[in-house]
Amino acid sequence: MGLLPWKRNSRKIITEKVCCFLKITGLEEEKGESWMFNLKIFLENEVKPALGCTEPGAVALAVARAREALGNVEDSPKISVKVSPSIYKNGLDVGVPGAEGARGNVLAAALGYVCGHSEYSLEVLKDSTSEDLHRARDIVASGGVDLSCDYDRTGVYVEALISQSSGMAVCRIEGGHSRIAEVTRNGETLFAASSDQEEKTSPQEPEYRRELRQMNYEDVLTLAEDLDEEDEAHLLRGVTMNLEAAAFGLEGNLESRLHLVKHLKALMAKHKISDDLLAKIRLYATAASEARMAGAKKPVMSSAGSGNHGITAILPVVLVGEALGKSPREVAKALCISHLSTSYVKARTGILSPICGCAVAAGSGAAAGIAWLLGGSPEQIAGAMKLVLANLSGLVCDGAKESCALKVGTASCEAYLAALMALEGSTVDTPQGLVDPVMRVTADDQGYFSTEGMKDTDRAIIRILETHSHY
Repeated sequence: MGLLPWKRNSRKIITEKVCCFLKITGLEEEKGESWMFNLKIFLENEVKPALGCTEPGAVALAVARAREALGNVEDSPKISVKVSPSIYKNGLDVGVPGAEGARGNVLAAALGYVCGHSEYSLEVLKDSTSEDLHRARDIVASGGVDLSCDYDRTGVYVEALISQSSGMAVCRIEGGHSRIAEVTRNGETLFAASSDQEEKTSPQEPEYRRELRQMNYEDVLTLAEDLDEEDEAHLLRGVTMNLEAAAFGLEGNLESRLHLVKHLKALMAKHKISDDLLAKIRLYATAASEARMAGAKKPVMSSAGSGNHGITAILPVVLVGEALGKSPREVAKALCISHLSTSYVKARTGILSPICGCAVAAGSGAAAGIAWLLGGSPEQIAGAMKLVLANLSGLVCDGAKESCALKVGTASCEAYLAALMALEGSTVDTPQGLVDPVMRVTADDQGYFSTEGMKDTDRAIIRILETHSHY
């Protein structure tokens, strides 16, 4: 059996100091005018605010934009929403912001119709009120929302169709949670993604992400050197947002069914678990994620299309930076490395995947950022990522809900430990299961395992979830 495409000649590469894998295989393209990837494009697209889980957020956004095309809100609309399996799975049981503990894509669709504003992007529901929630519940109770899963779709896909007395409108989101691909009203196209953009890349993969996937990891690390004051401010804004979300979760006033933070704090108070930096990382990451999954109306800064990814990619790095006495500039650069590294893996596994991206992508990204803060070399930074992947590869995504906070807490702790171990000399210099000595090959292997090896995982998980009585 022949080697997978990216494996050819890869065993000749011993460390990341060796030149780009594509150059070795003769597949490298010249970086001429078509090479569009830069740090600002990356940060604008991959690091942005999100309110609540991004999957029901995308549903609410699509419905809101379709309703805006019709121009008015009616009492008895017919809302039909078709989504990909990943959107369906992740929006099935997660809290909706401002919904007083209520959950799910159906309610998110109704709220998006009643009070959503598409100009807020993934913060589409931030203006919702108790009155809006009451109206949305009435629409759901009357059967006004129909939700279906299209198993032939992959990644991010939401199609919202609204029929009411003033006409019919459709909004399609594809290729990214906030990427509106098309809006029509009564069959007339009001908006469509530019033809130039569509020619360069499929809606499933924006150009910058495809270019990121083609880069050698060492080249990705050098992008952090381009960080300017505007980028720094943007990254530090994410620190403020995610720390505020953690603080809200630490207060304990959540509509959570697990109360993870409450019990972690109790264990620490009873000295049954340690109260050190590692415990603080777990506590803060768990608190922010539990608040978000329970539907707290607190935005977070996302990473690679996910708020939980953003929590994992940001909070461990920030807390380690604080403990080390690092400057805001140094913390911002470490965060830049964390986000870049998260997306380096995510560009291969898919923006939505059967594996837990909080662990596999953001966990390894956080390890990279922490390793840089600790003074690690490029080899040690990549080594920290590979240790996380050796540990957590294969952890499945079984839908968004409060228990995701367990995985976020685990990934955040393992990121710190992996960075410490990498700087102590732990390295992956021989193949270890799904982990290769070469970071690029490791990331490609993770992508192949996620996209090919776990093709039917989402379908199986959804079938299990739908047997649960509360759905």
